[in-house]
Amino acid sequence: MPMPVAIYPGTFDPITHGHIDVIRRAASLFDAIVVGVAGSSTKAPVFSLEERTAMARESLAGISGVRVEPFTGLLVDFAHAVGARVVVRGLRAVSDFEYEMQLASINRRLDASLETVFLTPAENYSFLASTLVREIARLGGDASPFVPPNVVAALKAKFG
Repeated sequence: MPMPVAIYPGTFDPITHGHIDVIRRAASLFDAIVVGVAGSSTKAPVFSLEERTAMARESLAGISGVRVEPFTGLLVDFAHAVGARVVVRGLRAVSDFEYEMQLASINRRLDASLETVFLTPAENYSFLASTLVREIARLGGDASPFVPPNVVAALKAKFG
């Protein structure tokens, strides 16, 4: 029985090994994963939508069944546009759960056919957040344990 298409949305500012771990896990469960790079209206990303999309595409190039697409607007509209019936969300810690449940509930209210599936990253990535990676890079630290080499290069170009 074919599995539905799933989307994994986020701002990915920048994409981290934690994101990639969740995407690999999702790719083993679904026939296709569309990584949706959000043009954020509430956050002020350091990288442009185009830069974030390019970094994600390069970082995920070797994972079968995964494609990366930028999007703006409602997640449910993006899901319809790419033919997805499932939203994959990562949970790092209990503190993520309440916010993620709110998102899942509002998306279900907007489209009852759209299901949300929560996946946890490997334990060694459970602390990892893009915000922390940006701060490490901004302060001149080594972000290479947390992000792919192409992202390290982009962070160095952005922060010097």
